[in-house]
Amino acid sequence: MSAAFTPSPAMPYAEVIGDPIAHSKSPAIHNHWLGQLGLDATYRAQHVTPDQLGDYLATRRHDPDWRGCNVTMPHKQAIIPLLDRMEIGAELVGAVNTVTRRHNGALIGSNTDVEGFLEPLEAELGETHYFRMARIIGTGGAARAIIAGLADRGFTLVVAGRDTAKAQALLDAIDPDGEHHVAPLEHFAQPTDFPFDDREGCCDLVVNASPLGMRGQPPLAFDLSHVPPRSIVYDIVTDPRETPLLAAAREQGFRTIDGLAMLIGQAATAFERFFGKAPPRSDGDVALRAILTS
Repeated sequence: MSAAFTPSPAMPYAEVIGDPIAHSKSPAIHNHWLGQLGLDATYRAQHVTPDQLGDYLATRRHDPDWRGCNVTMPHKQAIIPLLDRMEIGAELVGAVNTVTRRHNGALIGSNTDVEGFLEPLEAELGETHYFRMARIIGTGGAARAIIAGLADRGFTLVVAGRDTAKAQALLDAIDPDGEHHVAPLEHFAQPTDFPFDDREGCCDLVVNASPLGMRGQPPLAFDLSHVPPRSIVYDIVTDPRETPLLAAAREQGFRTIDGLAMLIGQAATAFERFFGKAPPRSDGDVALRAILTS
């Protein structure tokens, strides 16, 4: 089955795998950093269907030049039983987005989505708050990582999705002792007259962790009357970078974070694991963002 995969490039390399995979921005990110550092290595996309996943890993396990892979849908959970070990963070999230190969061929699963999501929030999270609350839209793989990361940082969560039972199951699996809540997706589509206070001393987030609002997907119906004062509105969608949710929130004076922040942040952690060096980011990712949005 190895003939189904692109041959090894005779130099250190890593990949991103998924089905589909042509849309992935990961090769642009990693190859930009490799070029900046002058490393003799490459990173590429590899199309792997669900029925090829086992053969793909069996082939790469014995390739000494293969440093590992990033994992996208639909493999983030299906890959788990095929690995030799999972790091604690990936076990908590219940999903793997990065696989690295040890010298003995052992395959280790990790999840860098949590670190990538939290990276642009670190200044706020380093402060002391009276209360932390996040409203999260979505119940998929990215939402799992976000729920785990925010629960670990002391947030009370409200998770909204089409299937409230799935939302509750996520909370029960990730933080069963937390005082969290679920809501139907349409709850946030309707205006509210809830009298928020000014929330000074609190940390409030609104996170779109769903594909709603992505190019080619239905829009996210979210009424901004549900956003408390001083909130940060964070949309992990990367195409378009400026989603309708972010544009509307910025117009009303809220601080916003786009999906490229999480994408670049999680890639930075994976890059260091693959290639043994931290990526160059002294320009605040300005050059990289220009590449990704050109």
